[in-house]
Amino acid sequence: MDPKKYPPAFLAWLVWGFGAAFYFTGFYHRVAPAVMTNQLMADFHIGAAGLGNFSAFYFYSYVLMQLPTGILADYWGPRKLLAAGAFTAAVGTLLFASASSIIPANLGRLLIGGAVGVAYVAVLRLSTRWFKPRFYATLVGLTLFCGIGGAVFAGIPLHFLVIRFGWRPVMFAAAAVLFLIGAAIRLIVRDDPSERGYLSFAAPEPRTAFSPATLRRDLMTVFRYRNIWLLFLVGCGLTGPVNTFAGLWGVPFFTTHYGISITTASAITSTLLICLAVGAILQGVLSDRIKQRKSIIFIGTVTALLAWIPVLMIPNLPIWLLICLVILIGLGAGSMTIGFAFVKESVPLRLAGTVSGVYNMGSMLGAMILPPAIGWVLDLSWRGTIVGGVRIYDLAAYRSGFVLIIIFSILSTLAIGFTAETHCRQAAAPDGKDVARP
Repeated sequence: MDPKKYPPAFLAWLVWGFGAAFYFTGFYHRVAPAVMTNQLMADFHIGAAGLGNFSAFYFYSYVLMQLPTGILADYWGPRKLLAAGAFTAAVGTLLFASASSIIPANLGRLLIGGAVGVAYVAVLRLSTRWFKPRFYATLVGLTLFCGIGGAVFAGIPLHFLVIRFGWRPVMFAAAAVLFLIGAAIRLIVRDDPSERGYLSFAAPEPRTAFSPATLRRDLMTVFRYRNIWLLFLVGCGLTGPVNTFAGLWGVPFFTTHYGISITTASAITSTLLICLAVGAILQGVLSDRIKQRKSIIFIGTVTALLAWIPVLMIPNLPIWLLICLVILIGLGAGSMTIGFAFVKESVPLRLAGTVSGVYNMGSMLGAMILPPAIGWVLDLSWRGTIVGGVRIYDLAAYRSGFVLIIIFSILSTLAIGFTAETHCRQAAAPDGKDVARP
């Protein structure tokens, strides 16, 4: 094998593909509760607040894992992270599938969230070494597209599987798939093309042993850059509302107040996620081509905000208009993936994994806060209606809870306005003089 050659495309895509497959399962678990709300509330005897908290347990651990994941991706390597994550997620899925009460179900959800929380950052870290740098934002969008595929599968297909077999057998099957993915990653994926005898697309970097001191040092470094904490807020305000609505409250909201079936409601929320993926890819390609990050994300945040307001606050919209607005939300929110390229370019390359973890943490923070918060508001506004052992919430209750989504969307729009454009140039100076700082 000629060591002077870069890796062949099929091998690079294979390495990326197994990581993306694990990310697919992460999105599947993220939004799966949306089509099982009635079964979960009935089986575990919980209300909206309990269901919201159950959904958020995924995000509690997911968010907490982002900081060590970034450091470990830099110093330990993405292959070990991805394999360990897949096996741990499989164990969590088994625990959830066999749970007889909400406590072990929450624990299983907690394990799943923390385990799949390593996927995105690790896959992006692989991408910096197996692909040319100019494709980075495009790969960010493609990776998200794979994740969205998992979310779409957790819509109508999962609904039919749950109706046919029950939610527990379906979850047991999902655990088996995760075990297989973990084994494949362990056997095939490598951190760098040099481990297969090829040249890497990233310059060699010295690895330092992971330690709490390393974590503190690198975090203190990345947060000295103004772009990082502003984009942290942008990701929170863009991604949190989408995950909350598509992953939990959108389906019961549509079925209750538009009188449509769970299948149709799932199709609409899946449309939101598909458009998010499409928007991510198209805007990633456009951003790489015109060498602009800030302006595209700003247009995306404004578009999402202006579309969220009528969807959440105006009752009885025509279905065609509702779907059009949902499409606009997805396309606008897809701009959040450009933030991964934006933050990577805002710091020296050696901190790429760390800063990706920080940004991903911000993106998931909204999804951690919003589901239980909206559930709490719904329970406060509940008028006592129960159908089939499940609480039913009126339109006024949903509108009160959804105000929080509007607030988060406004936050992202304001934050992006204060960032400094990188023009797709990588920060090289250790002191970061070529990017915005406080």
